[in-house]
Amino acid sequence: MVAQSVAPDSVHPVDQTLPPGKLITSGLQHVAAMYAGVVAPPLVVGAGIGLSTADITFLMGASLFTAGLATLLQTLGIWKIGARLPFVNGVSFAGVAPMLAIGKSAEPGHALPVIYGAVIVAGVLGFVLAPYFCKLVRFFPPVVTGSVITLIGISLLPVAVNWSQGGVATAPDYASVSNIALAAATLAIVLVLRRILTGFLQQIVILIGLVLGTLIAIPMGKSDFSPIKDAGLVGFPDPFHFGAPEFQIAAIISMCVVMLVCMTESTADILALGKIVDKPADEKMLAAGIRADALGSALSPVFNGFMASAFAQNIGLVAITKVRSRFVVAAAGGILILLGLCPALASVIALVPQPVLGGAGIVLFGSVAASGIKTLTEADLNDGNNLLIVATSVGVGVIPVVSHTFYAHFNDHMKIILDSGISTGCLVAVVLNLAFNHLGRGPGAGDRDNATDPCDLAATDEQLAPTTSVLPVH
Repeated sequence: MVAQSVAPDSVHPVDQTLPPGKLITSGLQHVAAMYAGVVAPPLVVGAGIGLSTADITFLMGASLFTAGLATLLQTLGIWKIGARLPFVNGVSFAGVAPMLAIGKSAEPGHALPVIYGAVIVAGVLGFVLAPYFCKLVRFFPPVVTGSVITLIGISLLPVAVNWSQGGVATAPDYASVSNIALAAATLAIVLVLRRILTGFLQQIVILIGLVLGTLIAIPMGKSDFSPIKDAGLVGFPDPFHFGAPEFQIAAIISMCVVMLVCMTESTADILALGKIVDKPADEKMLAAGIRADALGSALSPVFNGFMASAFAQNIGLVAITKVRSRFVVAAAGGILILLGLCPALASVIALVPQPVLGGAGIVLFGSVAASGIKTLTEADLNDGNNLLIVATSVGVGVIPVVSHTFYAHFNDHMKIILDSGISTGCLVAVVLNLAFNHLGRGPGAGDRDNATDPCDLAATDEQLAPTTSVLPVH
């Protein structure tokens, strides 16, 4: 193997392995950061379609299990599947609203089979479209990627704010002083530890902060131990637990639109992570990453999971810790599988209160926005056109963040896209960049790669080095 003949120092940090202890603890930190995001969609969908508490618990375990499988597929990869970056995959929240709509229109007892049938078809569609979708990479220069990465961070910050208030708006203590104080204490712990610790301990300050924040929450009565009492030791998500998949055209169309949204967001996330780990994404990597998302989505319903996509919050964790090894995230995937197979272990992670997650989330999600701003420094913002692109795309992208009712009267299928500020902002940035920096200008004026299809330049693995970027230089 080529890797064996290369000196260790020449191995890219993304492909380096770590000692078992660091591998597991760093992986656990990724799990802690994403756990709430994985279990929230099945919790909301399960409650929305009237499942019992036992069935909702089963759905949550299945989502952890399938998130682990999708993460391994993305980080380790097989054939031309998987970006092979420290990329966490989990249940996409973009599909929650359409899945609830499908559930309400389905016959009693058929909601999940109809949803699963639609997700399978959408996953297959995404897999087929992946090599063509990668051609969009030429339209993602720094002015576009910086705007989108900034939007990712801004769009995630309300999640951290909601967690800091308690996570459940109907709870009696939502937005209480004690919840916000707990979130602030966790944030302060993370910042202080980051300042005083060194070496590996500095890299896992988020995990340490979550543990210490949870310990503070226990005497405050903020930790719920009931999940441990009710959880079983072993629970395998047996295939098609809720029945064989059913295929209905309206449901399929809805989930295919969601798949396209997820592909757009994953493209932006892969580009963002590639920048952070100093391994710029080319069209081959984008296609492989999208294939992993799509295949993970197509396989998830078999084990009672939902559509899988990249988790942007973990990009912030990579940016903060500087731990770039994809094997760390692969370890997180293994931990997720174990959590899915052992509800008792999963319930331990569930002990972390929402306000504690919120305090850590401020740092995680804010660092994603900061990475976007850093990328924007590579664009020529003295150019009025570029400044206009950033201003408009960010402005349009934050609309659903600041107003949840702005698109309330639009068609439900349109709202799937419009309610995602990341997707809308990305689309606006790409279109404006095309209009101002590409159309009507000679080859080389706005897009040096227009004369040649970049995907044709990556005909084989040998012809394109892994770190080659086809992003136009401005």
